[in-house]
Amino acid sequence: MSPIAVGGPEVFIGTPTRYVALMRPEIDPTQPGVLAAAEEAGVSPEEFAGSGDIWALVFEADGGGGFELPGARDTEADAFAEQLQQALAAGEAFTAEAGTFLRLDARPSGASWEVTARVTPPEGHDDETVRTLELGALPAAELAADLEAFRGSLA
Repeated sequence: MSPIAVGGPEVFIGTPTRYVALMRPEIDPTQPGVLAAAEEAGVSPEEFAGSGDIWALVFEADGGGGFELPGARDTEADAFAEQLQQALAAGEAFTAEAGTFLRLDARPSGASWEVTARVTPPEGHDDETVRTLELGALPAAELAADLEAFRGSLA
């Protein structure tokens, strides 16, 4: 089966092995892999691909996971990214929150930011374990550029 490409706005905060990612996956229902998978599942390609308007939080650090954020909107994701940009520009330790599901605590460390994420799954999720993830020292310039690109993808 052909791989299924997933697009949509997303921002990864962390390293390749320790991160949190806020994303709104979008799948093109005309992809060969989607067509084949939909046929195998007995549903339409559009139903298989989904609506593309559901935000999700994904994380990885000694075991990963994630959950959907029904009801989350682009404006909220943009406001969170803007809050992060402003806090980074101020250059002082900060806490930024995305609803009740993600809190980032960060402090400057040279040209980097030491970031800790607190991930709280929504009530009723299969695994309601609250996780604290040490994301490590993240280069300030890369973090700022990623946030700018993310906000641009929402426009």
